[in-house]
Amino acid sequence: MGLNALNYDDQGLVSVVAREAQTGEVRMVAYADRTAIERTLKTSQAHFFSRTRQKLWKKGESSGNTMTVREVWIDCDGDTLIYLVDPKGPSCHTGANTCFFRELDSAGRLVEGSSVGAAPTLLRLERILRERQASTAERSYTKSLLDGGPTKVDAKVREEAEELGQALIGESDDRVVSEAGDVLYHLLVGLALRNISLRDLLAVLSKRFSKSGHQEKASR
Repeated sequence: MGLNALNYDDQGLVSVVAREAQTGEVRMVAYADRTAIERTLKTSQAHFFSRTRQKLWKKGESSGNTMTVREVWIDCDGDTLIYLVDPKGPSCHTGANTCFFRELDSAGRLVEGSSVGAAPTLLRLERILRERQASTAERSYTKSLLDGGPTKVDAKVREEAEELGQALIGESDDRVVSEAGDVLYHLLVGLALRNISLRDLLAVLSKRFSKSGHQEKASR
């Protein structure tokens, strides 16, 4: 399916979901016409069509908060695209990283000020860990690990990794999943301790997609 086969609406537009390539977080939703899509594909910079202003626009043309587009994906009906992007700066006009920072509760009431937003699980966990790191709570397990420094975190990572290995050898799938969760949690605590972001970790992993494991290890 190419550009000619896209299912444009009566205004000649398709919906575009801009999703961060590394973390999976949805940054914004907008619309694009054929010209905007062609410009995006040609320049690798996110372009859209403004229904309000009735004109083509490049993301960040005035704010500087651009989006470099790695890949463009089409849904099964041909009426929605996903731009996998590397965002530079906030993506929302309010200054928030993502446009999706307000939640509706079960009664349909608006909840604002969420620190995690509509983020994927690991990104939510990282944001919660950062909050714990900055808190003064004495009873926070995360805070106690971080306050204990590299030695304490190292001991816990090793302990949890050993328990995961034992579970893989002879325990139930539920135990394997539980222990794997413990390893991931403590790994993210270690990254927070060193002020290394989940995005940094995922960037390293994504560079390995085109290499075999043997090639990657040999290149170190």
